[in-house]
Amino acid sequence: MCGIIGVSNHPDAARLAYLGLYALQHRGQESAGIVTIDEKGSPRAHRGMGLVSDVFSEAALAGLTGGTAVGHTRYSTAGSSVLLNSQPVLVRYRNGTLTLAHNGNLVNDADVRRELVHEGAIFQSTMDSETLVHLIARSPLDAPEAQIREALSRVEGAYSLVIAVNQDLYVVVDARGFRPLMLGKIGDAVVVASESCALDIMGARFCCEIDPGSFVRIRGSEIEYLEPLAPKALTRCVFELVYFSRPDSQIFGEGADQFRRNLGRQLAREQPAKADCVFSVPDSSNSAALGFSEESGIPLELALIRNHYVGRTFIHPVQAGRDTRVKIKYNPVREVIEGKSVVVVDDSIVRGTTSPGLVAMVRQAGAREVHFRVASPPIVGPCYYGIDTPHREELIASTHTVEEIRQFLGADSLGYLSLHGMLHASAGDAARFCHACFSNQYPTILPSETAKQRFETPS
Repeated sequence: MCGIIGVSNHPDAARLAYLGLYALQHRGQESAGIVTIDEKGSPRAHRGMGLVSDVFSEAALAGLTGGTAVGHTRYSTAGSSVLLNSQPVLVRYRNGTLTLAHNGNLVNDADVRRELVHEGAIFQSTMDSETLVHLIARSPLDAPEAQIREALSRVEGAYSLVIAVNQDLYVVVDARGFRPLMLGKIGDAVVVASESCALDIMGARFCCEIDPGSFVRIRGSEIEYLEPLAPKALTRCVFELVYFSRPDSQIFGEGADQFRRNLGRQLAREQPAKADCVFSVPDSSNSAALGFSEESGIPLELALIRNHYVGRTFIHPVQAGRDTRVKIKYNPVREVIEGKSVVVVDDSIVRGTTSPGLVAMVRQAGAREVHFRVASPPIVGPCYYGIDTPHREELIASTHTVEEIRQFLGADSLGYLSLHGMLHASAGDAARFCHACFSNQYPTILPSETAKQRFETPS
């Protein structure tokens, strides 16, 4: 999962992209980067490991001149967490400067990369995004839009892309629409971003969400919709609404906050509990806990306080880091919890590495009973479309029953939302969602091996 930004026709494009990346920090904490291109087609790049605030200084931003910018904040799904795998990718090829930012995951990357290597291609990274760059550069066609289109015809999977060829921006969303991408305007400038919350901080007027299969060229302030990609059945990632997107974002035509409140309301109907109070595992399940409280009538409390100087434990790439961070990320409010039967609402249980510690923490604060409620179904399958769960054995629900998970967590009861309940929390058509991680119903071919396995494992 990554955050991407594109800016066209703005005199301070780098600073605008920087603000947008700040709003998308939740989508990736491993690296951040901005590439700018001036009117002569000359690029300037700054990339680094860590948070946006760590990577960019005043001096770094001052050096990023040009009216076109592409930005990226990274959470790795294909390729290890090293500087060579940071984005945007920047190369020189026969048409000039090419820079690319990618959110998603290509399921056939290992096969395509193997073919390219056999043909003599030399890769500098292990991320699937570089495969797209090679395909574009090797296309025999002349126009950049034709080169991009031909490259995309050879890949399968999830991709929301911002590509700059010199000062022209090309914006593409795969035909299934796995990942969101928004378009806005600031005067004569045009901006694109993974979520609407980034447009807000950039001061942009929201224009539209870029539809699945759209192929857009932005030249200065002009927006041109090119011939779309061949249509496919919609498979919007429901986990974007359940967890990843910020609650103040509008994605897939609806508000993430309202969707999560609906999850909580349905969870209260399906998995009721007799308790004195309900509270969330902050912050991603705040809205679901509010919905649970509204439907059940159980008072909502602020019983877990989050340390906001600690990053999201789920997307931290190292297990040791997740185990360490959960111990310092939350602190219970004892006077709220002590002597009470409580409902703890979380958005999901993925690996199950953090929840036992949370339950133990609540018990140590004096809770009489702990009822754990999950505002999504059990995650039983890996995601191949941009979430770092590549191995089924890492997912606790794929190898354990609900009762076994309850015992592992140490909770008095455990209840998950049903698949039907989750999908129908949407204000739109429930059939448009990809729910493979909950149902094992995958909308594409499955990779025989991930890029990480093929190109990062010594032979």
